[in-house]
Amino acid sequence: MGFLNNVKLSLVIAVFALIVGTILAAMRVSPTPVLRAAGAAYVNVVRNTPLTLVLAFCYLGLSDTLGLIFSTEDPLANSFWLAVLGMSAYTAAFVCEALRSGMNTVPMGQAEAARAIGLTFLQSLRLIILPQAFRAVIAPLGSVLIAMIKNTTVVAAAGYTVDVSNIMKTTFDDTGVSIPIFLGIVAAFLVLILPIGYYTGWLARRLAVAR
Repeated sequence: MGFLNNVKLSLVIAVFALIVGTILAAMRVSPTPVLRAAGAAYVNVVRNTPLTLVLAFCYLGLSDTLGLIFSTEDPLANSFWLAVLGMSAYTAAFVCEALRSGMNTVPMGQAEAARAIGLTFLQSLRLIILPQAFRAVIAPLGSVLIAMIKNTTVVAAAGYTVDVSNIMKTTFDDTGVSIPIFLGIVAAFLVLILPIGYYTGWLARRLAVAR
């Protein structure tokens, strides 16, 4: 049950992190200096902050101190969304940098040609740059996804205590059996993560942009 909670967390976080990371990457390459500076500041601060501190800030700072409540009836649902918020904000910084590296592989001439035919920055980003950038960074995005899945084991810092690591600890304390349970959880993560690594590697080779 705890492992399924981690899988559910991973799916939701992956969607939000991809959306926010794409927006941040667009800000990092924006022609507007203020947006570039804001995107760079966000990425540099969040990437260099330990994940547990980000999650603790969401739980103790945003929720307890500032009163950010997602659900007043279900504390577990509230902690779930606090964990999603913290991990999405954290993972988005890594998604942003992966995408920005992909954008740098797109020849400058294509962006200049887009401007020459009258496309706006957002139009050239959506139609020309991002499609090629995503194809170029499938493997790095796969690595970010794998790291994010493994990072879901520390969401207790956001108050979400029904993840696999907390249930594993409770089971250890109740039964005194440790090694078989530990190996079972390791196997479950391997079953989830190894196919992602193999598939993203295969997809990256298949969709590689010829230069």
